[in-house]
Amino acid sequence: MTTRNHPPCNGRLGSEMVMVDGVPFPPEITAAKPLALLGHGITDIEIHFLQIKYNAIGIYMEKNIIEHLGNWKGKKGAELAEDDLFFEALVAAPVDKFFRIVVIKEIKGSQYGVQLESAVRDRLAAVDKYEEEEEEALEKISEFFQSKYFKKDSVITFNFPASPRTVEISFVTEGKEEKKIEVENANVAEMIEKWYLGGSRAVSPTTVKSLADDLGAMLSE
Repeated sequence: MTTRNHPPCNGRLGSEMVMVDGVPFPPEITAAKPLALLGHGITDIEIHFLQIKYNAIGIYMEKNIIEHLGNWKGKKGAELAEDDLFFEALVAAPVDKFFRIVVIKEIKGSQYGVQLESAVRDRLAAVDKYEEEEEEALEKISEFFQSKYFKKDSVITFNFPASPRTVEISFVTEGKEEKKIEVENANVAEMIEKWYLGGSRAVSPTTVKSLADDLGAMLSE
């Protein structure tokens, strides 16, 4: 097991790793505050009955997120997983969130950047929020990933503070120092969150199910 690729500023590695498709995730990290691993999963596609796995995902949040989800108290994970309003509330909740994406299958960073840019642009256009400022922010993100190469075990992180609605994106791969950019456009930051936390429209159904199960268990306590 290797943990060398955990970002140094966020790495508080516990002894009991949560394994996500063979990739270790610490159950808690410290960004600005201690954040707990509340959901995990993978992104994959199926081609001719062959499953190709791209990334392992860990979603970290402040545990007091459940204070903002009171309307769903007592609901089971299976119900929550089907409820897009629940995930809307999850995105809207003013708590720190941190997404940790670990590469399983090598690809060019530009491929990931195009996928992210396209998903965010489509979401913004659908709610009539795709203006010049959003276009510039997405170009900045695309340029950030353009020159990167996603070797296996490379790590991408998205750090969302409770306020203001911004996102710090980082990338670290073996043998190179960590690179970061800050995206200050609130609409773009929100739609990146929704790419991973968007319920039925999220990029990883396994992550959505895991979040629903874990948060459902917390809401029934």
